[in-house]
Amino acid sequence: MDPKTQGLPEGYKPGLEGVIAGVSEICDVDPEQDALIYRGYPAHELAEHSNFPEVAYLLLHGTLPTKIELEEFRHDLIRDRDVPPTILSIMKQIPKNANPMTRLRMATSILHMYDPDRGIITESANHAKAKRLIAKTATLVAAGYRLAKGEEPIPPNPDMDHAENFLYMLTGKEPEADIARLFDQSLVLYAEHGYNASTFATLITASTLSDMYSCIASAIGTLKGPLHGGANEKAIEMLLEIGEEKKVEPWLKAALARKEKIMGFGHRVYRKQDSRAPLMKKLAETVANKLGDTKLFDLSIKLEDLMKKEKGLFPNVDYHCAVFYYLIGLSTPLFTPIFAMARMAGWTAHIIEQQQNNRLIRPHCLYTGPRGLSYIPIEMR
Repeated sequence: MDPKTQGLPEGYKPGLEGVIAGVSEICDVDPEQDALIYRGYPAHELAEHSNFPEVAYLLLHGTLPTKIELEEFRHDLIRDRDVPPTILSIMKQIPKNANPMTRLRMATSILHMYDPDRGIITESANHAKAKRLIAKTATLVAAGYRLAKGEEPIPPNPDMDHAENFLYMLTGKEPEADIARLFDQSLVLYAEHGYNASTFATLITASTLSDMYSCIASAIGTLKGPLHGGANEKAIEMLLEIGEEKKVEPWLKAALARKEKIMGFGHRVYRKQDSRAPLMKKLAETVANKLGDTKLFDLSIKLEDLMKKEKGLFPNVDYHCAVFYYLIGLSTPLFTPIFAMARMAGWTAHIIEQQQNNRLIRPHCLYTGPRGLSYIPIEMR
């Protein structure tokens, strides 16, 4: 018996592990098959054959769009990219060393006050807000990154698709088409993942019938925590620290001897392999070969092989994403905000679903404190 649960009622699960907390038609994370499904479609197949706007539509509406519906959805995302100048002015006042997720959470909260549907939580109003959030989050992340470097934000380019435009807003340079396509695939892989911590935080806020922006602020604040977001940031820091392929084995042996956690391996839900990892690995390998420099990728594969041999652990999506994002030139502080940018599709889909058939989320707590105490006047304590 787990000593942490001794004396507690049978069925108690710390961290709600394995507890069914709701029903959803949006996503299935199947630990037995190591599979991830968006609205019935395998996520890795969508990443290979679809694109982020189409998958965002699928998550929000439940079906793949027709050509006309997708064109209209893309048009709406492009139209909604601009951020009110006042928000950008406020972001300029934030200390440059502020955590990027704190910056994003604050800017998202302020967006609520500029939304024409801010006081309405009907399904149609929520769909409109979801599109605005998906579109504007990319602009906020890019603007926040540039402002932290002391540079002016770059306005969105209406002639570019979602992924391409984001990369453009970081540097002002048009990204290579194949790099933009690979980055788009990574957004699809991060778009949704069931009742993870940030999504559940979103649902709790949504169940109070709070506005969508407050729900998203809850999600961003939760994703900021290192036990949820930031795994790819830690993974790239680890790989760069190792530095050379020949150092991988001695580094790993020393780290395991110190009982350190090896970032980017294992998963709370999947039994073996994260179904998103093979495609993310392919993205990293493709870029490494394109650059003609496979040093970092080869190092990551060496560590992956040793972790399978020594611990029986497989890499998760964040491990290979770290290498991929680093190789395409993305700064490490951008990794978690990009996660939020992609997951905005899933978060908003869950908010809409929750408020369609809402019930306040109010779980029970097992009290383990003292009982039967009598109040003692302060002069007698």
